Amino acid sequence: MSEQFAAVEIISAKRDHCELSDPQIDWVIDAYTRGVVADEQMSALLMAILLNGMNSREISRWTDAMINSGERMSWSTLSRPTVDKHSTGGVGDKITLPLAPLVAACGGAVPQLSGRGLGHTGGTLDKLESIPGWRASLTNQEMLKVLHEVGAVICAAGDGLAPADKKLYALRDVTATVEAIPLIASSIMSKKIAEGTSALVLDVKTGVGAFMSDPLKARELATIMVGLGTRAGVKTTALITAMDVPLGLTAGNALEVRESVEVLSGGGPADVVELTLILAQEMLSLAKIKPLMDPADALKNGAAMDHWRRMIQAQGGDPDAALPIAKEQQIVRAHSTGELIGMDAMKVGIAAWRLGAGRSRQGEKVQAGAGIEIHAKPGELVTIGQPLYTLHTDEADRFQGAEEILQGSAQISSSGEKITRLPLIIERIEG
Repeated sequence: MSEQFAAVEIISAKRDHCELSDPQIDWVIDAYTRGVVADEQMSALLMAILLNGMNSREISRWTDAMINSGERMSWSTLSRPTVDKHSTGGVGDKITLPLAPLVAACGGAVPQLSGRGLGHTGGTLDKLESIPGWRASLTNQEMLKVLHEVGAVICAAGDGLAPADKKLYALRDVTATVEAIPLIASSIMSKKIAEGTSALVLDVKTGVGAFMSDPLKARELATIMVGLGTRAGVKTTALITAMDVPLGLTAGNALEVRESVEVLSGGGPADVVELTLILAQEMLSLAKIKPLMDPADALKNGAAMDHWRRMIQAQGGDPDAALPIAKEQQIVRAHSTGELIGMDAMKVGIAAWRLGAGRSRQGEKVQAGAGIEIHAKPGELVTIGQPLYTLHTDEADRFQGAEEILQGSAQISSSGEKITRLPLIIERIEG
């Protein structure tokens, strides 16, 4: 078949700071998905987009073209309103695990399509796969069945959902174009809109441990994504939240599952509980769900835990099974006495990755038990020799690399220096 455009003319247009037309965008996404546009040509276009940007019309059309490359899911047979949450990722960000069953316990339906970790940020699916028997891959019919029976499902996106994004995501990763805000926004929102949820809350992280460390860039990304969702008929809001310090007291797969179960049992670290409850309220309000009970009560009275157990069982997992424990542990101790005034989330995340909790390339196997336990958070007093971290790995030769990156990660002051922390919720952006 003859092609409507030539890839080179579209590349040169964006290289020369021109706007791409709707037909050009539709064609290049479709042609790349079909294999007509080669990886090296799309790589050049992605770099031109990174350098020269896109306006809101171009980003919206690019997103639509990616959605139209595959199927759209529908939850019209459900009796409950659907609402989802997406986080741009961070260190110790296990919020999805307690949040999905909590919102289900309060009356929502949560079709949560999640991903795997790459680099210093953990992946929800990797965490859940540390539960014996649990499986991430479900058919659309299986997803619908779990939603009907439990009210929440966390699983991988199927091959039919925005296939253009799968190809582009892999290409961005190896061409240094991951950071392009138009490409981040369209990647996230094409999958979320195609997923078919009626309401979406975005948790956009900022701070040293976040993908978008600059709050202004985080705000720009959040604003674009809220606009994309709203234009597509999905009620969308964004919270810009802190990722300067790790969330909770663990970073790693089974370690974070264990901490999530503590939250579902009515305990757990205060920051994880607070953010889980804030996001639950935001999701219920956005989807106009009159809660069956207050989310804080659902954590305390066992309702959220009941939904967690049923959700795990529905996907083949055993909620009573012992979670994997790494073969080797090593303690990192405080080098001085004083107040802990800072903890570098990025360094903690990279250390957990070096211990085997994350992957450096797609498809690499992760260690279920690897990661870091954190024994003190900023604001607490520590004494010299006190444990700051416990490192977990199956391979003792990984300790050295993790300890090297953790040097200087904890700032301890004996001179009364003030703690400079981002507030947990920095800003709210609505459509």
